[in-house]
Amino acid sequence: MDRKAKIFVAGHRGMVGSAIVRRLNSGGYANLLLRTRQELDLLDQRAVREFLARERPDYIFLAAAKVGGIQANNVYRAEFIYQNLAIEVNLIHGAWQAGVARLLFLGSSCIYPRECPQPIREDYLLTGPLEQTNEPYAIAKIAGIKLCESYNRQYGMHCVSVMPTNLYGPNDNFDLATSHVLPALMRKAHEAKLAGAAAMQVWGSGRPRREFLHVDDLADGCVFLMEKEIADGLFNIGTGTDVTIRELARMVAEVVGYEGELVFDASMPDGTPRKLLDVSRMRDLGWTARIRLEEGIRHAYQWYLDHQRPSVRERT
Repeated sequence: MDRKAKIFVAGHRGMVGSAIVRRLNSGGYANLLLRTRQELDLLDQRAVREFLARERPDYIFLAAAKVGGIQANNVYRAEFIYQNLAIEVNLIHGAWQAGVARLLFLGSSCIYPRECPQPIREDYLLTGPLEQTNEPYAIAKIAGIKLCESYNRQYGMHCVSVMPTNLYGPNDNFDLATSHVLPALMRKAHEAKLAGAAAMQVWGSGRPRREFLHVDDLADGCVFLMEKEIADGLFNIGTGTDVTIRELARMVAEVVGYEGELVFDASMPDGTPRKLLDVSRMRDLGWTARIRLEEGIRHAYQWYLDHQRPSVRERT
């Protein structure tokens, strides 16, 4: 990937997109195309087509998406499938029309079947039913993968798809109604600590196992694939290790400094029992994640503290 190349990072204000921008900046890539939602509505096909035709980026990182945790995915099912499908269709088709050299599509590990052999290999895709709580989002992401495959095969595009495991880090979403499990636990533990609460509720039984990847590691893996000029294919990006939600909750509580009891509410949905990625394809190319989970949680908690209201920071 040429350091002078024009690179469009779609979704640059989100957790993944902002991490990719940080990684590109640190790698000496200065010619970045960045547009806010107000400047470019990715749901508007004509606006996207005209933008790409005018700017003609050499590379695209498609990190824009509507994302959320179990509750948000289950409640806002129509928004999750519609918005993600529209973003993917507009950008991938528009990239082909504009003659973009390479595109990297960000998917999600929820594309794989609910009852999947562990660890999950890329070729397990479409081998069984999906987890129902996030099926619309997963179907949209599967469609994005198949769009990339189809445009590669029919038109000779160079689109690669990456499937990250559960992410966390700077610019995460800490809204308890829409966030993923790790930032939700972090905020709950922080607020329980400030309130001096004797107990903190955790959704689910605590038994499901999850793998967690710091978003800066994901960004490094994405840039690695583009720099290697990988032309196509599907690649899992993760750590290759997992923990139970119970273990995660205890780790978060320790980092935050919350010493109360953790109460698990088994009446709330657990989601997929286990979701551990096989990361051998990335490892065989020469890339592995570097940030350990506890270290990453400490960094993420510090970011959370630094971006709260001053009155909250002073009380910690």
